[in-house]
Amino acid sequence: MTRLLEEYNSRIIPELKQSLGRTNVHAIPKLLKIVVSMGVGEAVNDRKRLDQAADHLTQLSGQKAQICKAKKSVAGFRLREGQPIGCRVTLRGKRMYDFLDRLITLVLPRVRDFRGISPKGFDGRGNYNYGLNEQLVFPEIDPESVTNTQGMNITFVTTAETNDEGRALLRAFGMPFKAED
Repeated sequence: MTRLLEEYNSRIIPELKQSLGRTNVHAIPKLLKIVVSMGVGEAVNDRKRLDQAADHLTQLSGQKAQICKAKKSVAGFRLREGQPIGCRVTLRGKRMYDFLDRLITLVLPRVRDFRGISPKGFDGRGNYNYGLNEQLVFPEIDPESVTNTQGMNITFVTTAETNDEGRALLRAFGMPFKAED
């Protein structure tokens, strides 16, 4: 069992039970999945960029990246329907908790000028979105192999019903949120 899963079962569930005022363990919010995605707009002109981004996403997640195709044609971007344009990985179970642990302890402290993540990335239903500007903050990526830096979006999908419940869950896991003004 991973460290964060053990911590969730032993410390976070009782803590959230008390703070949220719930008695049923199944009513406590939990993390369902983490989706890491990269939109590679330059893939329209250069397919190698998409392949490199998918390789980096595979390395940092420990799971093969899925290539995503365009749903619509957009003439202004010279994009055709069905053309490969991005990649994503959906993490669940042990890999999800391992990724979250690495993100909190290794990756976020390596981000340049990091002062905490914004507490405003919630969608109204307890899910959280966070964007990183480059993949080089992950220790699994070799800096010499990177020719183009690529940003990514990380989505935390929870069973929380409100933003406050989702924020309490992620804060209990150790996510370093900025203080709200």
